[in-house]
Amino acid sequence: MAEPKGKRDFRDSPRLDPKERHQVEYWAKRWGVTHDQIISAYRKVGMMVKDIALELGKKR
Repeated sequence: MAEPKGKRDFRDSPRLDPKERHQVEYWAKRWGVTHDQIISAYRKVGMMVKDIALELGKKR
């Protein structure tokens, strides 16, 4: 059975979409880094949040 709509959001997704400003702002605040650091890590390691976190030395 599928989850009801509205129960999941981008924080449940294993991927980061840098075009979605709210996603970048959320992770920047959570990890205590800048928007530019997240975009730089995204370009280096790809879209997976766990990989970006490792690149920044943070936990997902």
